[in-house]
Amino acid sequence: MALPDSLRAHGNMCWEIPTSHGASMRVPARIFAAESMLKSIGSDRSIEQLVNVASLPGIQEAALVMPDVHEGYGFPIGGIAATEYPHGAISPGGIGYDINCGVRMLTTEFRFKQLRNRFQALAEELFKRVPSGVGRGGLLKLSANEMDKVLNQGAPYMVAQGFGTQRDIHFTESQGRLEWADANKVSDDARRRGLNQLGTMGAGNHFVELDRVDAIFDRHTAETFGLEEDQVVVLIHTGSRGLGHQVATDYIRTMIGAMPRYDIVLPDRELACVPFSSNEGRDYFGAMAAAANFAWANRQLITCRVREAFDHVLGAERVGSIEVLYDVAHNIAKIEEHSVGGENKRVIVHRKGATRAFGPGHPEVVEEYRSVGQPVLIPGSMGTASYVLAGTEMSMRCSFGSTCHGAGRRMSRSKARREVHAGDLLKELKQLGIVVQAGSKRGVAEEAPKAYKDVDSVVDVVQDAGIARKVARVRPLAVIKG
Repeated sequence: MALPDSLRAHGNMCWEIPTSHGASMRVPARIFAAESMLKSIGSDRSIEQLVNVASLPGIQEAALVMPDVHEGYGFPIGGIAATEYPHGAISPGGIGYDINCGVRMLTTEFRFKQLRNRFQALAEELFKRVPSGVGRGGLLKLSANEMDKVLNQGAPYMVAQGFGTQRDIHFTESQGRLEWADANKVSDDARRRGLNQLGTMGAGNHFVELDRVDAIFDRHTAETFGLEEDQVVVLIHTGSRGLGHQVATDYIRTMIGAMPRYDIVLPDRELACVPFSSNEGRDYFGAMAAAANFAWANRQLITCRVREAFDHVLGAERVGSIEVLYDVAHNIAKIEEHSVGGENKRVIVHRKGATRAFGPGHPEVVEEYRSVGQPVLIPGSMGTASYVLAGTEMSMRCSFGSTCHGAGRRMSRSKARREVHAGDLLKELKQLGIVVQAGSKRGVAEEAPKAYKDVDSVVDVVQDAGIARKVARVRPLAVIKG
């Protein structure tokens, strides 16, 4: 969709499409971006999708997108919408198919020079211990009763079974469990798809990565988070696997059929939604929360596999502990309290390719980080930098406590396969000192750095807009992918 003539500046690094642009718009549509980014953002359907999101029943304040925005299913990826609780809309398209896709960062006590000659061995061991690829199962298979416990209890259940520590849970968003989860609302098909997928990363842009902290921008906050220059850290990026995908599929179908009963008419059927307070809405929310718990359990088990890999490769050289810095979702819906029109209101915040970024002093930020704001983990593309940011008070005022989630695709996977030769890319990465362990060359080509926007520019926008601030930058040493 071409940029509309009605587009106007709305503060620093923010642009607004007013409600007068479209007959069905209930609120304005806002884009966080540098002016130089707008043309490329308008090259796909993401702005059209954003305008459509502004038509959701009960939507509050504005429909928002971040600078990593690109076209998705119904909602654009990078989209945020808050609807009135409890009667506003809940839309699976506003969360996405990979429910609670998110990022966890682990810190180690190693410096780069200590592991300089061990990254190949560590990558190979991680590739063995964390299965990857479409539909690939893991080393742990759940019984039906165990599946119920994972869905209802999330990461704390894994810790209770010996997979990790209470500290891991403490430094996870929502302590790794959404309490309104209801395993009974997850279909048998979804359960079957998830039975053996805990401890696996899947394919696409998911990865486990060894990184080196190469820049500190805010020394006080970095120290609070336990980060130092030249430190080796681990990033884990994955979600709820086939189980979450099936939950989305099941409930999109349900909601398409249910909308006429609630007199909901939308400009795009992919925005399928129902009132949150309806039976279908509550059922989806219970199933979505259960899938989110599954994803946190998945990242918890992968954390254990990372620790095992370090133990196996390093043996007596292993020093210190490998700790969770933070774990944060970027595909989720949550009931939160925000200021809307000067009034504190409970709202249903949809984040699809957007990261929670609560500011200093917020009660949901763990006490150790509350003075500086919540850690925000922004993965780059394979071979480029990733960032640790911190949430701000500004994000609470103008983006429902949210910011970007990554670089954002600028090229489809099929186009990337046509334009990128995987063998050449692997050679380039090797020359940069990056070890790659991947299940397929096709997957490597699809995730080439040129297929993504410039993560540095994306992060600069959210910092300049004041909705997150830079803390540290990390660069890859070893990448494990499907």
